[in-house]
Amino acid sequence: MSWKEAAEPVLSRMPVVERPTGHVPFRRKLTWTAGILIVYFFLTNINPFGLAAGGTDFFGQFRSVLAGESGSLLQVGIGPIVTASIVLQLLGGANLLGLDTDDPRDQVLYQGLQKLLVIIVTALTAAPMVFTGQFLPADPAVGQALGIGTFGVQGLIFVQIFIGGVLLLFMDEIVSKWGVGSGVGLFIIAAVSQQIVGGFFSFSALGAPGFFANWYAIATGGTQLGSPFTSAGLESLLFEPGNILALFTTVFIFGIVVYAESVRVEIPLSHARVKGARGRFPVKLIYASVLPMILVRALQANIQFLGQLLSSQWAGMPAWLGAYGEQGQPTSGLFYYLNPIQQPEQWMWFRGEATGEPWMIAVRLAIDLTFMIVGGAIFAIFWVETTGMGPEATAKQIQNSGMQIPGFRRNPQVVEKVMERYIPQVTVIGGALVGFLAVMANLLGTIGQVSGTGLLLAVSITYKLYEEIAEEQLMEMHPMMRQMFGNE
Repeated sequence: MSWKEAAEPVLSRMPVVERPTGHVPFRRKLTWTAGILIVYFFLTNINPFGLAAGGTDFFGQFRSVLAGESGSLLQVGIGPIVTASIVLQLLGGANLLGLDTDDPRDQVLYQGLQKLLVIIVTALTAAPMVFTGQFLPADPAVGQALGIGTFGVQGLIFVQIFIGGVLLLFMDEIVSKWGVGSGVGLFIIAAVSQQIVGGFFSFSALGAPGFFANWYAIATGGTQLGSPFTSAGLESLLFEPGNILALFTTVFIFGIVVYAESVRVEIPLSHARVKGARGRFPVKLIYASVLPMILVRALQANIQFLGQLLSSQWAGMPAWLGAYGEQGQPTSGLFYYLNPIQQPEQWMWFRGEATGEPWMIAVRLAIDLTFMIVGGAIFAIFWVETTGMGPEATAKQIQNSGMQIPGFRRNPQVVEKVMERYIPQVTVIGGALVGFLAVMANLLGTIGQVSGTGLLLAVSITYKLYEEIAEEQLMEMHPMMRQMFGNE
């Protein structure tokens, strides 16, 4: 008996959000998307019952990428969904699953396996956060009042965090099937937008003053910058409180992503039977999108999570593995060099704010840059192959739509060879470029201290969401186009 036959009774019965049987009107899609977004913000503002004050945010520097909110029901964010995707992509890329995604039966098994894996990873992620007491400490007073002790309160917190992670899984599925875009992308946009808006418009009464509050104080004489011709004045202009460098980086990343999304190689197409019917297949510079960066950062986040767990639970952890400071960040050892640089203060030794000697920071930066560029290229390839965007799958799609490349025989193998001239190379270049931009944005800093990867993701996902909304509106006005593209 194969593993598919043994697992089918469980995987085929996993809870699933039913797909709509017919066309979903555009307004209804927007309603579903807006409703899930409201529920997301609602859940990020609910603290688990029995949670005490204090604790550290494990995701911390990865929070804008993995969404969610520290100390809320959505503590784990989209981390389990991304981790499960990494595992399945690696297994699928090595052909260890033996599943044919073109077979309806295997599609059900794959989706059930992915959902089961997300549920397992959610439990494995939430458990150490709760039961170690370092990230989500339990309130002893609640345990005493209920007569269940501290361990019992930890169990209550775990159940609430686990339910929040499972809810996020089904919220993502609802958006993907009934709304516009994907739930994962929507949650990332929401998390990053909160940070950027706060970085621009927050005032001292709400916490750290934002960009406009700082410049209002500068304009009214409440804050003195000093002469920009002195090192101190130039530093205060570029960094705090002027933040000109962060503003420039934010605008630059926004512009470069929008520009990269518009750079493409367009392969001409013509209809095999309808004379005069022509089209183009665009191969964008960022062909695999920015989403593979989530997989790279999630892998780094899991590595740092392992380091923090070892540090908190292993009193005699060897020094070569790492030593941790008061903020829960590694200050030396292997985990220090594997910890990505997220803010300018973590590498600018000439300002006296960085941890470690200049050569240590240089090694850490080189590892981070290599990890992001190589990892971005590798995961982009995996993403293209597993989402039906590779040369073979694209050739089949063009063949099934009745289109062909002018001057070539109408044959899937011929079209595939043409696609192989562009798609693999563009995929690698685009993945490496996105990884490089993410590191550069982290080095220079952004408004709201959003990570470079988070900003790249937010801009790219928003751009694609805009394109999808425009396409939905076009199909709403011209119902015949829905039949042509198979959306009816």
